[in-house]
Amino acid sequence: MTMQGLGQRIGFWIGAAAFIALAFAMALVIRNEYVFFAGFVILQFIVLATAWNILGGYAGYVNFGTSAFFGVGVYTAVFLLKAVDAPLWIQILVAAIVGAALGLGVGLLTLRLRGIFFSIATVAITIIAETLITNWKFVGGATGVQLLRPPVTPPFDSYIKMLFVIAAVMVVIAVALARHVQNSGIGRGLRAIRDDEIAAECSGVPTLNLKLVACALSGALMCAAGAPSAMYLQFADPVSAFNLNYSVSALAMSLIGGTSHWIGPVLGAILLATTQQLLTVTISSEVNVLVLGVMLVLFVVVAPEGIIGLVRRVWRLVRRGTP
Repeated sequence: MTMQGLGQRIGFWIGAAAFIALAFAMALVIRNEYVFFAGFVILQFIVLATAWNILGGYAGYVNFGTSAFFGVGVYTAVFLLKAVDAPLWIQILVAAIVGAALGLGVGLLTLRLRGIFFSIATVAITIIAETLITNWKFVGGATGVQLLRPPVTPPFDSYIKMLFVIAAVMVVIAVALARHVQNSGIGRGLRAIRDDEIAAECSGVPTLNLKLVACALSGALMCAAGAPSAMYLQFADPVSAFNLNYSVSALAMSLIGGTSHWIGPVLGAILLATTQQLLTVTISSEVNVLVLGVMLVLFVVVAPEGIIGLVRRVWRLVRRGTP
């Protein structure tokens, strides 16, 4: 590893530690509960967008199955809570394991498909998963299930603040994993698949194995992101847990931020999720889909490489104009 690479790694982990420390300090100082209700959603979407980008951005396989993995994460937590009264960290850990296994299984069934055929198959996964949960009475079935939060753990004075800090930790884990994949041989192989999969296969790149790894990692993060939502809402039902809005939002956030770098989905999720939360408070939650569509079309037309591509373009113009 070069000195520059070592410096970037140290800088990343210093920034990650500062981010978690800031989230923890906010939970201890700020009294307005809505900050944490909105903040949790924003952090959750950062994890989802980052997870989507591992397969959809790096490998170029457009995945509409985010809502399936998210919903499975929600109901994994519900099942563990009802069956064995498992604590939240166990719910998240088991959801990640289930998500990785589900991602591997789905990958084996669908990753031999390419282009629009793969995308359609991932939509079908959501429909199948929602139908199974709808008919599973133990976790509430079609009517949903009401959940009671356990006593809050000190030093937090409310459960939502604890969820906010947990979400911040999950963001660091997701981004660190995406960053590692991008800078490793896995990331280089996935980019080769995205550029030309047939040429990558001819060059000896183990394309199917790399896609399965990406699918498993992406699925694990998506399911883990869904697990705390059961306690966040204190309610779970199939319609909301498997809402296709999660799939569309994760895709849009990655495209808006830029899929070529791990920071892209983070920027896109912050921009879009923050905008949606502000609109929910000031106007109505019904306009969120409209805003999402308008911003996605705007960025596809004006900045097809997302915020990252736009910044790079401006930087090149600035350097070109510098004497």
